[in-house]
Amino acid sequence: MSTRVLIVEDEPAQRRILEEMVKRFGFEPLPVASALEGLDLLKRPTGAAIELVILDLIMPGMDGLEFLEKLQGVRGDLPVIVQTAQGSIETVIKAMRAGADDFVVKPVSPERLRISMQNLLKVNALTEEVKRLNKKVGGALGFDDLIAASPNMANVIRLGRRGSQSNIPILIEGESGVGKEMIARAIQGESERSGRPFVAVNCGAIPENLVESILFGHEKGSFTGATGKHIGKFQEADGGTLFLDEVAELPLDMQVKLLRAIQEGEIDPVGARKPVKINIRLISATNRNMIEMVKAGQFREDLYYRLNVFPIMVPPLRDRKDDIGALADHFIVRLSAEEGRKVHGITPQALAMLQAYNWPGNVRQLENTIFRAIVLCETDVLDVQDFPQIASLVEGYEVTIPPLPVPAQPAAPQPRSPGAAVSDGVALGIPVVTDGGHVRKLEDVEADMIRLALNRYRGQMSEVARKLGIGRSTLYRKMRELGLEEATG
Repeated sequence: MSTRVLIVEDEPAQRRILEEMVKRFGFEPLPVASALEGLDLLKRPTGAAIELVILDLIMPGMDGLEFLEKLQGVRGDLPVIVQTAQGSIETVIKAMRAGADDFVVKPVSPERLRISMQNLLKVNALTEEVKRLNKKVGGALGFDDLIAASPNMANVIRLGRRGSQSNIPILIEGESGVGKEMIARAIQGESERSGRPFVAVNCGAIPENLVESILFGHEKGSFTGATGKHIGKFQEADGGTLFLDEVAELPLDMQVKLLRAIQEGEIDPVGARKPVKINIRLISATNRNMIEMVKAGQFREDLYYRLNVFPIMVPPLRDRKDDIGALADHFIVRLSAEEGRKVHGITPQALAMLQAYNWPGNVRQLENTIFRAIVLCETDVLDVQDFPQIASLVEGYEVTIPPLPVPAQPAAPQPRSPGAAVSDGVALGIPVVTDGGHVRKLEDVEADMIRLALNRYRGQMSEVARKLGIGRSTLYRKMRELGLEEATG
């Protein structure tokens, strides 16, 4: 869903102009003829989706300054751009003091308005992202902070909220990359342990000989290399939540010790003389079929039923495609800020393509795909050409580059026997040495080779990549690096 922008303007002609501008910028305009109508719209349930206001200051009845004052009690966090025919300093100061974030003078310049809107939306999104990160770090992330508006996520949210109200062990199941840890963090954030330690452990990433020490800790001198006392993850999480990701990967001997820790509420650090009491909330996660593992003797049955007291199944991203737009916007804001890029959105065509893809790697794959697209993007909006790998896998979205114009067809080379030397510094019609007899740079020869292939196979990128013996993504990257894309335009 595109960003919704409320336009509060009493002049019909000016309202239509603003409406067309906002549409052209890629946003959804919601025009109203008075400040009262604007406030009424913001108070409705649908008003929560409005992300920006463009406000006229001089209007009959309630003027813009009074609207700004009343807005503080309705949506005080909403960014506002005021427009006025009076460009005096006094007018601007009054509007800013009343809560406006920026101003434009009538007749408004489309470019000036576009930049103002983009900047305010980006700042607002970054503010929300900072709030989300602070909650995550502070162990107070809740379900309202998750991007999970899809109907298929409703049961996950319902079960998560119910499970958070007790200390019951929870097992979160789902494919790799669906966001199981975020669900676990939201469960903690809405429980009585909110704000306390949240310790995540990827059981599949721990070397087998270190599992016991990392989970339960060890005493100094308990084994070779134990030069000091080490507090294990169970003790780190004391009073809070321990999240065991990929719990099915634990070795069988560690499963026995984990079972005892859950049953007795105490652990035995390696080399310790007595057990240590612990008080944790245990949440586990897996992408494996644990019932089949139990049947195959790969996972202890008694431990499985100890962990699987309250199961939650998180659906894959292909079953919650309604969330792809919001997730993409979220990643664009965060990753653009991290990379110092000015990318602020995604075109409807590119978003439709992302929603048509199946995402076997789920949310993690989507994040990495957005990251790559931001690095490739040469404008301020992600488009289809910034996702060449996805476009090649979705029907109807092939990214094609027109063939390069070649002034003259190179002379056909004479047949050479295998292993024959290059004749007169030319290979396949491409010179490999300079006029002075020096070897040309490899990247120059490579560029000529790609130009030749593009011309010979008429810009069919799949065929060009196949004949050159490289992948399509590698071909696109080399063309960017060698400056060949500009020559195709």
